[in-house]
Amino acid sequence: MCTLEKTGTNIFILTLTGADEHRLNPTLIDSILSALRQAKSQATKGSVLITTSRGKFFSNGFDLAWAQAASSKPKATERLHHMVELLKPVVAELISLPMPTIAAVNGHAAAAGLILALSHDYIHMKRDRGVLYMSEVDIGLPFPDYFTALFRAKVGSPSVLRDVLLRGAKVKGDEAVRRGIVEAAHDNEERLSEATMRLGEQLASRKWLGENYKEIRKSLYPELCGVLGLDHLIIAKL
Repeated sequence: MCTLEKTGTNIFILTLTGADEHRLNPTLIDSILSALRQAKSQATKGSVLITTSRGKFFSNGFDLAWAQAASSKPKATERLHHMVELLKPVVAELISLPMPTIAAVNGHAAAAGLILALSHDYIHMKRDRGVLYMSEVDIGLPFPDYFTALFRAKVGSPSVLRDVLLRGAKVKGDEAVRRGIVEAAHDNEERLSEATMRLGEQLASRKWLGENYKEIRKSLYPELCGVLGLDHLIIAKL
């Protein structure tokens, strides 16, 4: 599950709770989507969202154990497809959220868990623990169309796309910064928290109009928005 809290500086903090791997099953995905929609409904000028987690993992991807617990292989495949379809609105909500978004990745972010992090405007992570890892090539699963569209939108280097998506490279904090996947890596959880909160406060202080911010964001990623079914407002109301 997850919680959503709002600070006095207009920052929403979405936390994946518990000490497990934060596997993205239907219950957790629904909880995240509900929290995002709550933040959107309460947003004002200068709102910011920070997403983080407790424990060793940011998120270790889809709950494959839940899928494999189905009574047959076709039903297991159906469960996996169901999770893929459920996560798509979460990505769409983050891409169209009327506020800046920051992922504070305090542990491993793998597969769909990395997709969750990459859906934010900024990613900060720890350098002493945790890797970014797309495991699909290693476990024999194809990428959903919105996964690859998100990577193409957020990662500009063809060699990085190749290494992460086709080689299953496990990327630690400092390397992730060098490769342009994340903005910064920090020595420990305390410094990560301080840095993301500081960034959040800086962004909140700009008092940007959220509806305009989200339209500018969407205009940066036309292919991704097309895959997600998000329309782009070309002319804003004055």
